Amino acid sequence: MEQTSQQFREVVAECRTLFLKKTADYGTAWRILRPASITDQLYIKALRIRSIEEKGQQRVPDTIESEYIGLLNYSVLALIQLDLQPDAPLELSVAEVSRLYDQEIEENLRLLDAKNHDYSEAWRLMRVSSMTDLILQKLLRIKQIEDNAGQTLVSEGLEANYRDIINYAAFALIRIKFDDEQLD
Repeated sequence: MEQTSQQFREVVAECRTLFLKKTADYGTAWRILRPASITDQLYIKALRIRSIEEKGQQRVPDTIESEYIGLLNYSVLALIQLDLQPDAPLELSVAEVSRLYDQEIEENLRLLDAKNHDYSEAWRLMRVSSMTDLILQKLLRIKQIEDNAGQTLVSEGLEANYRDIINYAAFALIRIKFDDEQLD
């Protein structure tokens, strides 16, 4: 499990670098997005990955890897938005965004460690395409929770689903980067 933590940190470091560079370029314009808009952006990225997996080709040069990075980063962004107070400023400094990003990732690492302990890293046996499907399932759950005004009766809420998307996106990036297996 030490290897997973190391690989997770490595792929997330690449995602974080891109996130912070975009923050330097654009500021925190994403703060204007309502939760449903973030969910829709995530859904579009996941559907594009699935479409490429099913068709076996793509016409837009953006890589599948870049879409998984987007899924991970938008999920972190969603968690940051959930945690911020309604009266928080729209514009946050790069340093503040960096701190918030790291805080969310550290929480995901705790979750990753717990789940890997219980599931014995079963994700390593999964196909990357199954990870895409699970991300899409999580997004459909998020959409339903949003349509229910954030209320659930017995199910995990928004945060748990976003955290699972982060982990599945990181797992896919690890498989793409470190495994011989390519997209299946």
